[in-house]
Amino acid sequence: MSKIPSIALNFLVYRQTPDSAYSHFEGPWQELQARVVAGFAGWQPGYRDGVRRVPLTPEGFMCSIVDLTDGDQLIGTYRRRSPNEEPRKSVGVVGIKQPALFVDAILYRHDVLAENNEQTTDAAFEVVTFLARRTLEPTPMDPETLMANHFQVSGGTATLMDDTQFVAALRESFMFWRSRALCKPM
Repeated sequence: MSKIPSIALNFLVYRQTPDSAYSHFEGPWQELQARVVAGFAGWQPGYRDGVRRVPLTPEGFMCSIVDLTDGDQLIGTYRRRSPNEEPRKSVGVVGIKQPALFVDAILYRHDVLAENNEQTTDAAFEVVTFLARRTLEPTPMDPETLMANHFQVSGGTATLMDDTQFVAALRESFMFWRSRALCKPM
């Protein structure tokens, strides 16, 4: 059995609360971290070297992804994710979060976070988000985030994709998100 590296929670994960537009965990942060550590051995590769998906049991997680229906009214914001970033557009829908059926914690290795000075600890990996979903297939990165990363705008972590890989990832992202949105609090 290989040794589990040190794992901490990144500042970005703390925005995932019941009142946010993001999926959230109904337990304490320490339990979330402990579940990631316990599940780390089952990690899968992320979108680039240094990014890992760690499957978690879905108990206690709420999914913010909503399937849109004709006539749903979308709402948007333009704000910073952190004080050091430029604002970003975010569009969502008024909706109710549902219990998750599947969850992946997304971990970035320390050196990947250091590319943009976004590491919060000295841990080998930090949980930057967890993706709670109701579909078997993993949720692709939303198009806005994918583009921010690929084009390395403020807060974007380089994808290291060539044009062919990027277009394929963007196509997958667009096809998934074109009829879905995150719940937005009112």
